[in-house]
Amino acid sequence: RVQLVESGGASVQTGGSLRLSCAASGSTGSRYAMAWFRQASGDERQGVASIVSDGTTTYADSVKGRFTISKDSTENTLYLQMNNLQPEDTAMYYCALDFDPSTLTPSLSPLHYNYWGQGTQVTVSS
Repeated sequence: RVQLVESGGASVQTGGSLRLSCAASGSTGSRYAMAWFRQASGDERQGVASIVSDGTTTYADSVKGRFTISKDSTENTLYLQMNNLQPEDTAMYYCALDFDPSTLTPSLSPLHYNYWGQGTQVTVSS
């Protein structure tokens, strides 16, 4: 069983940057899909960015040009580089894994993922 542990959340001011990390305790395998989601208080969980094992990525429109998802296979760690942060980016951020997906298509739907981390809080103040 793979366990995911997020880190890197913090409180920053508008325009600041953060890099979130998601360490997988076991191998994600050679064929996987991983993603970052976020959930603000009172809102539904929202897909932010996704990456699959061939390197294909997809992003929510609200973060395109500001956030970058990447994965270091040697460290088995997923990253989310977040630049030009805005107050509306405030949320709990979760990483997720689809182990051996049936198709290699990045997805921002939580229904595609069967492993989740516990979350890391990002707060952006104006």
